Order: sequence, then C-alpha cells, then structure tokens
Amino acid sequence: MTSPHSLRLVVIAPDLSASDGADETDLALIERSRQLRIGLLAGGFNLIATLPADTFLRERLAQLQPDMIIVDAESDARDSLEHVVMATRGEQRPIVLFTNDEDTRHVREAVAAGVCAYIVAGLEPARIRPILEVAMARFQHEQGLRRELADAKTELHERKVIDRAKGLLMQRQGLSEQEAYQKLRKAAMDKGLRLGEVAQRMLDAADLLG
Repeated sequence: MTSPHSLRLVVIAPDLSASDGADETDLALIERSRQLRIGLLAGGFNLIATLPADTFLRERLAQLQPDMIIVDAESDARDSLEHVVMATRGEQRPIVLFTNDEDTRHVREAVAAGVCAYIVAGLEPARIRPILEVAMARFQHEQGLRRELADAKTELHERKVIDRAKGLLMQRQGLSEQEAYQKLRKAAMDKGLRLGEVAQRMLDAADLLG
C-alpha cells in the first residue's frame, strides 16, 4: 500500500491572483487555496503542481503522473469536477474535492464519478492529512474490488468457453466429458497455454472451418 506521504499530489484550483481589482469573494478563494497548500506542505505531502481545470488538463496530468488529485473548487464545484473526471477517464486516480459549495445534491454523482472524499467547508490544515489517508485507502480498496470482479468475469467466461470446447469434442470425436477435458488439458500443457486459450482457439478454428 502506498504511503500517503510518498504521494505525488496535484491540486486543481481556479486561476486566481490577488490584485487591486479582486473583490472579497476572490480574496476569500485565494485564502482558501493558500490554506490548502499550507495544509499539504505541513502534512509532509509532495505537492508537484497546481493546475487550472481547463482543456489542457488531460495532457498535463499525463505528463506529471500524480498519485492523487486534489480539487480545490469554488461555487462551481460540479463544473471543476467534470473537467477532472474527463481528464482522468483513461487512467483512474483518487480524487479528493474540497469546496465551499454547500449544495450537496451532486455528492452522489461525484462519488459515482470516482471522488473518494467530498469535503464541504472543511479546509482546516489539521484535517487534511487524515482526509487524504482515508481517501487513498478507500481508492485502493475499491480498485481491489474491481480487480476481483474483473477476474471473476474472466474466469466465468473461460469456464463457458471450455464447456463449449468440451461439447464440441464430445460431439465430433465421440469422447466422454472427462476424455474431452483431458484432451484440452494435454493440448494446453503441450503448447504452454491456459486451458481457456486452447479452448478458444479450438472454437475459432471450428467456426472458420464450419
């Protein structure tokens, strides 16, 4: 399991800067973003970049290869999240979203999209470390469940293929079920292939020859 402190983090945040024209809302957002960075650095995390949620996000993430993405969203949390989800669709990473948007109607959608933690108005630096640790643990657990499900589907598919191949041998060569299985097994051992691969090749050849 990856140690949280060895994680390479990228923060996705609005492109804001303090200036004479900044209003109170902008200044508050700038301070939130600053507090988030303070919390990450104080927690010993490896913050490698801060990026805007724009059309170039996918390419930038592909270059940086972060272990976790922190979304520092303002009132348009849903819009920022959509950019991040699109950018990480090909390579899933744990996503933690901090927002001051108290409209929680989109929490269910966010979790379904891959957000491991959805934190509303909770940016105190002391809270950041445990939030990220739980988010990473949850992500790794869910990835493990996905792998188990994928393995189970593959195993079920191979069993069906093997059964079809056995049936074909029984029909065409007059073998018993056990004899058909042993013939497939021997062919797999001789060729150094999985039983399911040999069965699939046999079915493909039978389909080709008719």
